[in-house]
Amino acid sequence: MLIRDYSLLGHNTFGMDVKAAAYFEYTSKEALRTFLLSSDFEPYRECFLVIGAGSNLLFRKDYDGLVLHSAIRDLDIIEETDDGVLVRVGSGVCWDDFVAWSVERNLHGAENLSGIPGEVGASAVQNIGAYGAEVCQLIERVEALGLDGEERLFSNEECNYGYRDSIFKRELKGKYIITAVTYRLCKQGNLNLSYGNLRERVEGTTVNDVREAVCSLRASKLPDPHTLGNAGSFFKNPVIPRWQYEHLRDVWPSIPCYKVDDENVKVPAGWLIEQCGWKGCALGRAAVHEHQALVLVNLGGATGGEVVSLARHIVEDVHNKFGIEISPEVNVI
Repeated sequence: MLIRDYSLLGHNTFGMDVKAAAYFEYTSKEALRTFLLSSDFEPYRECFLVIGAGSNLLFRKDYDGLVLHSAIRDLDIIEETDDGVLVRVGSGVCWDDFVAWSVERNLHGAENLSGIPGEVGASAVQNIGAYGAEVCQLIERVEALGLDGEERLFSNEECNYGYRDSIFKRELKGKYIITAVTYRLCKQGNLNLSYGNLRERVEGTTVNDVREAVCSLRASKLPDPHTLGNAGSFFKNPVIPRWQYEHLRDVWPSIPCYKVDDENVKVPAGWLIEQCGWKGCALGRAAVHEHQALVLVNLGGATGGEVVSLARHIVEDVHNKFGIEISPEVNVI
């Protein structure tokens, strides 16, 4: 059923008290197709937004359009071999519920992505990543519906995955709606402990040990959105040429980096922001978190405009100090 004048307060972790002109939730691919071909959808064909858990969104104001949300929550093993399984997961499944499901069965691949908020459909759009892993390393294929109701199957290669990027954020933005994602998980494998201080936090040799360590690390760095509105990491970690990094290291010897390839490195945006003195600082009712400079928070009653203003000041200061452009990971609406 289409709902008019719908509150989005419970659908964005920043806690912005905004409304959508209309809202529709679907529990199956067939229900979504029926709606897309109906007269109810027609007025919003050029103005709609597909959301998951709202954990990567910042609303600046009421949304004068249609919000679509998946409640497709199927989860099935569709193929199994001696080495691994293919798992088909509905786009409305909570991402961390899927990770927990895989870890409980001692399946390898998703454990480093534990604790990331959001839903399965968004994982395939955003190419979520953490602790040296990205979801594109697991995705076998993505199922989606076009606005004409026609189904299309995208292979991993066709999704054109990059750092926090995919074809669904670029060429096909607003043209397809993801209904399910199939992941390939392994029955055994080496644990991925190379990123940051993860290895020293893992106390055993199982995927559950990795999951517990990752969840503990995330909890120590990231505020709970139920108590302090936020969308996790607000900025992407910038990728810069190695020559530029070496020049910066001459001035700031402690500047950290992670190798991307022979020519480029990734610099932690949180470190850059902290060096600019923003950690723990506020601008009105929006602030930089006191324990993690990469996270912007709603201190209570902040508007999306206040958060955007804070972000712009940070971007400007980082550029002025380091000559590096940082950009939002969060989708600003």
